Amino acid sequence: MPGSPPNKVGRPARIDRDAIAEAVLELGLDGISMKAVADHLGVSVAGLYHHVSNRRELLVLAAERSLSRAPTPEDRGQHWDDWLREWARHVYRSFVDEPEVLSQWMTGALKWESMVDVIDSVIKVLGRAGFDPPDAVAAFNTVGCYAVGAAVHELREVGAMKEGRSTLAELHATIATRPGELSGVRALLATPPLPMAHEFDDRLTTVLVGIALRRGEDTAAILEHAAQATHHLDVVGDPLREEPLNV
Repeated sequence: MPGSPPNKVGRPARIDRDAIAEAVLELGLDGISMKAVADHLGVSVAGLYHHVSNRRELLVLAAERSLSRAPTPEDRGQHWDDWLREWARHVYRSFVDEPEVLSQWMTGALKWESMVDVIDSVIKVLGRAGFDPPDAVAAFNTVGCYAVGAAVHELREVGAMKEGRSTLAELHATIATRPGELSGVRALLATPPLPMAHEFDDRLTTVLVGIALRRGEDTAAILEHAAQATHHLDVVGDPLREEPLNV
């Protein structure tokens, strides 16, 4: 406006909680501090405290924003299990990439408001296949529980590997100290593992087949879709991670 003094470059006249959440995501949630966010926004730490009360609130804001921006799988008229498979992959990858978001989710700090659009979508997509709203949400939650559990499993393994350990290495080391024992574990270690890139999808298929069986559906279509997903992984590689963990 004419006569209005120009804002200082890099130092906005005001900030809000949306800008703060974006700043945390830009900086990365791991090891974030009030000072780092204030510096990034060009404000004082005292000014930042006018909008958030502590570091935990910074993390909650950023985690909620991260979840709210999660791209809902496109409704292309696909079978319900394909939609849920795509969603589970996204949840799994998101939590592995941002462990702090998972941490905030597990403590109950995140409000469901950040997920309401996703819930609405799953009710519509699965409703087309005959799921009533409670059944649609139950299926969504079941798949989500598997994806979260798989993310926790991988993060634990990543942490162990950073400490110079891994599940497989520890199992091999243990059986070496107990000759003639642990025949079940020895048989497990002697069995060729499932190709790494297929591990997540293979276990997810078990969950999806279970949902179909509970509904009295023919599982042939789901198994066919699983085979197609496996073939796709063989052709284009694993979209979840470059070096999947096999545990």
